[in-house]
Amino acid sequence: MTTVYLCEKPSQGQDIARVLGATRKGNGCRSTSSEDVVVTWCFGHLLEMAPPEAYDPALKSWALDTLPIIPEQWRLVVKPSAQRQFTIIKKWLGRASRLVIATDADREGEVIAREVMALCGYRGPTQRLWLSALNDAGIRKALSQLRDGTETYPLYLAGLARARADWLVGMNLTRAYTILGRNVGYPGVLPVGRVQSPTLRLVVDRDRAIEAFRPSPYWTITSTLEAQGIAAPAFRAHWQPPKANCDSQGRCINETVARTVAQQCSSVGAQAKVTDCKKESKGAAPPLPFDLNSLQQEAGKRFGLAGDQVEKAAQALYETYKLISYPRTECRYLPTSMHSEAPEVLRALLAREPELALIQPSLDINRRTKAWNDTVVEKASHHGIIPTAESVDLTRLSTTERQVYSLIRRQYLIQFLPDHQYDATTLTLSVQGHPFLAKGKATVEPGWTRLFPSSKSTPQDGDNQQDGRGDQGMVPALPEGTSCAIQSVECERKMTTPPARYTDGTLIAAMKNIAKMVTDPKLRAVLRDTAGLGTGATRANIIATLKKRGFIEKKRGHLVSTEQGRQLIDALPSAITNPDTTAAWEQALEDIATGTGTLDDFMRRQLDWLNTVVTYAKGQTLSALAATVKDTALPCQCGGPAAETAKSWRCTACGNTVWKTTFGKKLTVNQAGGLLAGKTVALKGLVSKKTGKKYDAKATLRDGKVQLSFD
Repeated sequence: MTTVYLCEKPSQGQDIARVLGATRKGNGCRSTSSEDVVVTWCFGHLLEMAPPEAYDPALKSWALDTLPIIPEQWRLVVKPSAQRQFTIIKKWLGRASRLVIATDADREGEVIAREVMALCGYRGPTQRLWLSALNDAGIRKALSQLRDGTETYPLYLAGLARARADWLVGMNLTRAYTILGRNVGYPGVLPVGRVQSPTLRLVVDRDRAIEAFRPSPYWTITSTLEAQGIAAPAFRAHWQPPKANCDSQGRCINETVARTVAQQCSSVGAQAKVTDCKKESKGAAPPLPFDLNSLQQEAGKRFGLAGDQVEKAAQALYETYKLISYPRTECRYLPTSMHSEAPEVLRALLAREPELALIQPSLDINRRTKAWNDTVVEKASHHGIIPTAESVDLTRLSTTERQVYSLIRRQYLIQFLPDHQYDATTLTLSVQGHPFLAKGKATVEPGWTRLFPSSKSTPQDGDNQQDGRGDQGMVPALPEGTSCAIQSVECERKMTTPPARYTDGTLIAAMKNIAKMVTDPKLRAVLRDTAGLGTGATRANIIATLKKRGFIEKKRGHLVSTEQGRQLIDALPSAITNPDTTAAWEQALEDIATGTGTLDDFMRRQLDWLNTVVTYAKGQTLSALAATVKDTALPCQCGGPAAETAKSWRCTACGNTVWKTTFGKKLTVNQAGGLLAGKTVALKGLVSKKTGKKYDAKATLRDGKVQLSFD
């Protein structure tokens, strides 16, 4: 009798195996000596949906008349890189008397396990381990509360529906628009997807809003005042203009009114008096630990890192160095069972980085911030990202890895530092009968802010100054009725500014908060609950793909849409680019997951929708896209042009082909041009398929193929 635990990833499997006492190492598994308990694992998705040509070899060629492609019987295939591990899992499932699904506690985790079960033909008893915290206490608790496998089966159906619908959109519409692009000379692939297309539209819409923006003037008045008869520092107060003279943002747009008020306030004998004073002692709790997206946003803001750079560094910190917990999480909270590990983690951090000794006296290992919340963690598949007690020489880390690690470490340490305590003072004043406001903050106890770099107090534009938020320095708490001397009055003409261009970090935030762009209140609520476009683990890769495809590019740290990207968005129906579609899908998927909807009904509606959008696509011509096509063809020795594709240059006359990556080396345009022209080109750094070693050779194009010589 063998109980098999099927996990999502090796680290997860090894943690569970340790608690179960399955300590004997095997190929792709851990087991007890008697093999009554076996823990094995996937590497995320071991399987993938079969491509169109797996259903019909003729579909390898892309043609409009073959669309839409709709499989009659859906197929899954094992990824080539996962074949060995799949074979191991299949062997153990064949011996299992009971299976415990121990993948991530979410929709995708359910799909990862059950698609493997289906392909292996497992039909035996099944239970579900619902686990978020991978510390020993969390694992033991989850093991004592195993669920019946039928309880979470609807999650699998929802995940299956999502995967099939995404396949139908991606395969059919990417083929349709790529073919239309090729008809007007566009050589690349025009990818279309439920998440990718709305993401591209976000950038395109923002760029066009910036270009269409017309700045308009507004006026502010700032007065420097000093209390009379009371020893107190001078401070700045800001005019509060009447609503009748303001725009929707509360900015004065009537120059005559502003100039008149400024003149009256600066006239001889003008008086200022405090009409109200409010002073409050306030405290600010530390921010939560990071999830992946908030880490990407902070690293982008602090260090200018792209989202995929942050994810790669975090994954290395987790897999290679064991310095942090699982990074691809969408939860920022921590299980209370992990609080007992804090002393060990803090000791490791302080020993590893002596410069942290300055904050050691302020650390309170008994402190529990709002971050420790089992209720929230139990709804997630992973907890927030935190450092581990692993002992590693930090000089081994790359600069990017060190930067990312420093943010994760900081966010954990501040959970044990005091709240930031400050006094907030608000003065309401009458300056020659006109209302002014001054706001200030004075730090009483820096608390957790000790670990944060000082931020600029100067506002980025005049908006904050309108209501007195612009100056957050010292404002004295003056009694009501206090008279103030007017030292200066400044009336400034300012211009409204356009919305900011996206960065990697702000685009990830926009994807996560896409609900703000949805007009239907019910659908907006769905996207809020399901975390927007994509997942925490996929958003950075989606942005990276759009860059790679040439639809957006990075300029001075900002993401800007290219002309190709704009034309693609203009060509696609709004049903593809509008986030409302994703919201409607997520509502339907949630219905399936809760048992109020069915997979068959969802797919029936998807097929009707797909037929409509494919028919629409077939009637389009992407003539505007033709203007964006650059002539990248290279002259061939036969006299014809060798057109550039995503992977090669191919002569349209004779068929001569030079692949962009040849013998393991990425060729330059000059090298490819020389080969096509019939020249012998010296290539260095070619890579052997058998040994992986590099070598040099001379290359020529003969009989339509690149051939090597070593003389």
